[in-house]
Amino acid sequence: MSTKKKVAIMTSGGDSPGMNAAVRACVRMAIHMGCDVYCIYEGYEGLVRGGDLIRKMEWHDVRGWLSEGGTLIGTARCMAFFERAGRLTAAKNMILNGIDALIICGGDGSLTGADRFRAEWPSLLEELVATKSFTKEQVEQYKHLNIVGLVGSIDNDLSGTDATIGCYSALARICDAVDLIEATAYSHSRAFVVEVMGRHCGWLALLAGVATGADFIFIPEKPREDNWREEMCGVVHQHRKLGKRKTIVIIAEGALDREGNKITAEMVKDLLADKDGLGLDTRITTLGHVQRGGTAVAYDRMLGTLQGVEAVKAVLEATPETPTCFIAITENKITRKPLMQAVQDTKEVAKAIQRQDFDMAMSLRDAEFSEQYNSFMMTTAVQLDKEIMLPEKERMKIGFINVGAPAGGMNAAVRAGVAYCLSRGHEPVAVHNGFAGFARHHGDSPLGAVRPFNWLEVDGWASKGGSEIGTNRELPSESGMELIADLIEQYEFDALFLIGGFEAFHAVSQLRKARDQYPSLCIPMTLLPATISNNVPGTEYSLGSDTCLNELVSYCDKIKQSASATRRRVFVIETQGGRSGYVATLGGLGVGASAVYTPEEGLSLDMLAADVRHLKEVFAHDKGQSRAGRLILINEKASKVYNAKLIADILRDEAHGRFESREGIPGHMQQGGVPSAMDRSRAVRLAIRCIEHLEKYGRKMHNKVKQDPMSASVIGIKGASIVITPIKQLEEEETDWPNRRPKAAFWLGMKEIVDVLGGRPTYERPEADLTGVKAKDVKRGLEGSDQ
Repeated sequence: MSTKKKVAIMTSGGDSPGMNAAVRACVRMAIHMGCDVYCIYEGYEGLVRGGDLIRKMEWHDVRGWLSEGGTLIGTARCMAFFERAGRLTAAKNMILNGIDALIICGGDGSLTGADRFRAEWPSLLEELVATKSFTKEQVEQYKHLNIVGLVGSIDNDLSGTDATIGCYSALARICDAVDLIEATAYSHSRAFVVEVMGRHCGWLALLAGVATGADFIFIPEKPREDNWREEMCGVVHQHRKLGKRKTIVIIAEGALDREGNKITAEMVKDLLADKDGLGLDTRITTLGHVQRGGTAVAYDRMLGTLQGVEAVKAVLEATPETPTCFIAITENKITRKPLMQAVQDTKEVAKAIQRQDFDMAMSLRDAEFSEQYNSFMMTTAVQLDKEIMLPEKERMKIGFINVGAPAGGMNAAVRAGVAYCLSRGHEPVAVHNGFAGFARHHGDSPLGAVRPFNWLEVDGWASKGGSEIGTNRELPSESGMELIADLIEQYEFDALFLIGGFEAFHAVSQLRKARDQYPSLCIPMTLLPATISNNVPGTEYSLGSDTCLNELVSYCDKIKQSASATRRRVFVIETQGGRSGYVATLGGLGVGASAVYTPEEGLSLDMLAADVRHLKEVFAHDKGQSRAGRLILINEKASKVYNAKLIADILRDEAHGRFESREGIPGHMQQGGVPSAMDRSRAVRLAIRCIEHLEKYGRKMHNKVKQDPMSASVIGIKGASIVITPIKQLEEEETDWPNRRPKAAFWLGMKEIVDVLGGRPTYERPEADLTGVKAKDVKRGLEGSDQ
């Protein structure tokens, strides 16, 4: 009988939110795959010291870890591991525990150390045999060490991945702080200089600048022009001249000028406060370790969990010839990449900054970084850069219209789109309250539904939830297609920019199909998906879905705390999402649900019975551990019969006094208040891409527009890239119209991970419903139901 594979997990370097999610996923996935699993406490220090710092983990040991901040297995600096003698002791401790597979979650320094450890492994074993610590036979089965890296870093500073575990939680802390600061800055008409982390990487400062609509940013990779003082004062002066009462400057701790000299928050503050210059009442806020603290946002929990699962698979599949890999994410796709190539590229960024080759430094960052920088420059310098203005004849009149339910990030998208239009010389026009407002209130006096934007007002929308220009579910066909076509001609729109959910998708589809009948509809139109349900064909991500998940996870954390405090209690939580189970599934991933019920899979009596039996068994073996509460998430349309209350009642009745159950319905709270940092920053990037796409068509190009399928399109993130897809293709090939969702969903595989990590036993899947003539024949007994 072969011995079980033994896998160890450790966290190293600076802590980051989401590390506990990664450790939990690694522990449970490794156990699920038949391994013995160990946690090495206190990072490399624990590896060198050994003893009780290397502990075997059981399934229940990581219960409740998802909602905890920092790293519960600790991290510590270890000077001994820098020396060969320390690494020799570490190798000895691993063999003593039978470990030859290691998963490390940390920054580039920690992962570089791990790769070196692996490279030296054969010589370390030889030395242990030579010093008679072990015999040759004892080390034979451990002759190959497999290592996989997970990148845990709030700075998001490793090349080769779009996001590191913890970076979006840190960004959320920064945006929360800046949102609070803005209120007092506005009240006193003050300027604030906010210093954020990022010694060699400006990702936090850049994305915070984009998400909060800051006036100016300083990042190490892209110093300002030769005279940054003059440039900053010029921008701030223009903003004040427009009527802005507040000024926010965000500076990374590693900010430099073109000559490589350090720029400090004090220097910026003195310049803004200079009585001979701007003379602004200026304060400094240094956020410090607040950025590291607190529980992980939903995205970091999801990222840590999915990457942890992938890391276990990778370390078990690795061969002696496999180069050390790390688990990355590109746009929306989890991938494995060579570790040392990424570390080398990361070091090249620091070297490029040091030798003042800033173009090289920017090129070594991922595509999103450069694009977000350009987005920031476009939105902060509205109408200041006359060189990017288009000639008069190429300028367009673009209608902005929100359709469907409100979603976090809608206002940030409108703001970015308006900023881009004004910077290029286009005329952005708001159509208030969707097609209903357009059709019935366009000519109202004194204020009609169709009116120009006021940039001073729009500039403050970056962090606002809801929809400032209103939104409505009404479709063009319901408003009257002929009337809508006439109004588009009356207001001389050259293009339409729509933001919204499935209703907006349906609206663009209707407008496209009506082009033959109404020539005025032969204008380019593009949709930026924004819905908490994330059910728009053509994209794997919709604005508002991240805000929704954060709200749901926060709600469930509180509910779970209550369930744990009373110990044996199950809460059944009803989530929104229409006929898409995205919110329920990703929410289940973020809170460690015991079961998730979705419309895609359905819900049957057999499933419920299996889950009731499982919960009974779980509570029967619960011998007083803490965090014994359980959660079940059910999508609002998972079943026509079973809802949250009924399931809670069934559980309570079947428990026979052994445990309690309650239902919880967060309802519209899931739409969120202040949009998440991710929804805001992605809104800016995607909105600018949309307007760039629209402006390619120019004005009065009706024939060209009619013949080009891309003239009615949806922007989205699919796999590893941003794509713009013709709506005709999506309508015909990729849309499940009766269920108002895409035919294929990238997240369906995550449902299995929720079940595995929640310890849910296998169950029989619900039968598919019979429909149409077949259903009638079976009911009449004319055909067997099993055919």
